[in-house]
Amino acid sequence: MKSKNVQIHELAEICRTVRSDIIHMIYKAGSGHPGGSLSSVELLVGLYFGNVIRIDPARPDWDERDRFILSKGHVAPVLYSVLARKGFYDVSELETLRKLGSILQGHPHMAHTPGLDCSGGSLGQGLSVADGLAIAFRMRQKDSRVYCLLGDGELQEGQVWEAVMTAAQHKLDNLCAIVDYNHVQLDGSVESIKDLGDLGQKWKDFGWNVIEINGHDIEEVLRAYKEAEAYKGRPTVIVAETVKGKGVSFMENDCSWHGNVPSEEQYTQALKEIEEGEVR
Repeated sequence: MKSKNVQIHELAEICRTVRSDIIHMIYKAGSGHPGGSLSSVELLVGLYFGNVIRIDPARPDWDERDRFILSKGHVAPVLYSVLARKGFYDVSELETLRKLGSILQGHPHMAHTPGLDCSGGSLGQGLSVADGLAIAFRMRQKDSRVYCLLGDGELQEGQVWEAVMTAAQHKLDNLCAIVDYNHVQLDGSVESIKDLGDLGQKWKDFGWNVIEINGHDIEEVLRAYKEAEAYKGRPTVIVAETVKGKGVSFMENDCSWHGNVPSEEQYTQALKEIEEGEVR
């Protein structure tokens, strides 16, 4: 049996690979959203490679699987990399991001991409889909769980809070929401555009179990997923403090990298920084 430290180190190396994939995919495509993709890396690597979500790449439509909903669909590159590295399709497909006919479009399209459980694009809708799935699993007496990743800017959408109330009303303890709380959205800081206040307390006030973590600490991420699964009687949200553009110095905390493409020089620098960055 592998020691915990070995597992954490291996997951950290996967995070490095996924970050490199994100930069390469967006550079090759000539468009995309690096900032939020980079901030979400540990959250998705922990979910897919940390023995959390029940899936089978050989059977992407396996009926007993857990479901993952990417509500902030513009960060598709991070999910595409994770799915490829997990074995849902060949890694070479990452070269085709946003190309005509590619299985990897700019926003998730479940009809074309193995491993996707929901198409995405318009913000604010993913948690409603997750609610529906969680309710359906309960009605069918299935033990499948639902995970939904949201952005913090996305929480400014009213539909999100309707879905939050629905999940609390139905006590959907088979649902886990994850907030990528990087504090930066399309054209500025979340606080300056529409402040969310005390976000953890807000979710508590809406009736959720709340776990607040450092979203770049893979051990905290894994522990949070374990606690979420064990908690009964209420839905759980993991509020993950993250850094927009994490791992690339000139992208970090800069809203201009919400949706932008690095130049050749920036591309080289970004890959170098990711390769040389600290791995726990």
